[in-house]
Amino acid sequence: MTSVTACSLTTELCTEEAEFAGLAEAWARLHRRCRTATPFQSHAWLHSWWLSYGTRGRLRVVLVRRDGELVAAAPLMRVRLPLPALVPLGGAISDFTDVLLDDAFADQAADALAEGLSRLARGALIDFREVRSGAAVERIYERWRGPRLRLADSLCLELPAASMEELLGRLPAPRAQRARAKIRKLDALGVQRRVVGHDEVDASVRTLLHLHQLQWQGRKVTSEHLRPRFSEHLIRSVGLMVRSGDAVVTEFRLDDAVVAADLTLLSPHLVGGYLYGAHPRLRERKVDVATMLLNSCAEHAEGDRSRVLSLLRGNEPYKHHWRPEPVTNHRLLLARRRTAPVLRAAAWDAEARSRGKEFLRKRRERKERRERREQT
Repeated sequence: MTSVTACSLTTELCTEEAEFAGLAEAWARLHRRCRTATPFQSHAWLHSWWLSYGTRGRLRVVLVRRDGELVAAAPLMRVRLPLPALVPLGGAISDFTDVLLDDAFADQAADALAEGLSRLARGALIDFREVRSGAAVERIYERWRGPRLRLADSLCLELPAASMEELLGRLPAPRAQRARAKIRKLDALGVQRRVVGHDEVDASVRTLLHLHQLQWQGRKVTSEHLRPRFSEHLIRSVGLMVRSGDAVVTEFRLDDAVVAADLTLLSPHLVGGYLYGAHPRLRERKVDVATMLLNSCAEHAEGDRSRVLSLLRGNEPYKHHWRPEPVTNHRLLLARRRTAPVLRAAAWDAEARSRGKEFLRKRRERKERRERREQT
């Protein structure tokens, strides 16, 4: 697919893995020029994800160029089940999906990209999951001429980009006092924090993954985080992301041993802790790992009011201790008129899944209340 728009923008389709790999430098320039981009839209993350999770023959990356320079990109792949669809690269292990638009040509690039996506979607639904509010793909949604639908997706929790002392000031006095005591305990134990250099990242990520496995041993864990393909993806991508400023890896040492490691993702508007691993001995020493990690993560965001400190997806109870603001991701569905039935089917499926999750949540809460009554 190649076309020329009225404003001399060319649109093309990349379906070859080698061609996608060769876009690294041009993609990085575009990524830096797109103010809404997150690290999940970096070439290092997406290309590495494709190598671990992609299916040969299904790559569909729509590119828009202006005088040869990349000004827009939509990284997609074609899937067949449960419905024929085009979905963003990055999959379930990415907290946000999006397209890239050059800020200097955002309107023209969005027009060209929307047109290219419309031609690509002749026989399939375009399904963008986990779209953050204000994302570039919302411009595509606004311009879409066919059937479209916006649904709620995962809940994210966010804190202001403030110092740890300011975050503590958001808490009720007794809770803030307990948190300060936990931070003082880290100092008393001699826990030392060190940001890992880019030449040490691969080894540190391996350590992080090992600690993550130890941390969840015998407990319910996201199974994907224990699979070889996830490890390969993370080791392959994070070093490049650290070099480009899209990520930072931090190690925590106690008694000359690495007892915890954390991967934090960085962008101009967001700082988010993506994955960590902590040795069980920290629990034995009664270290509050969540407070330790937030204290570290806050330093990367401190003072930059244009950023937020994101706790990323998930509504876990421990996150609410810090009084974060709830922010809902969205799911954007785009179709051509002849594929409108596919859009409706996807909407019905999403509604059924939502009702199922709500049913399970209420049943779990009833069970927990019953168990508390029996204990008393």
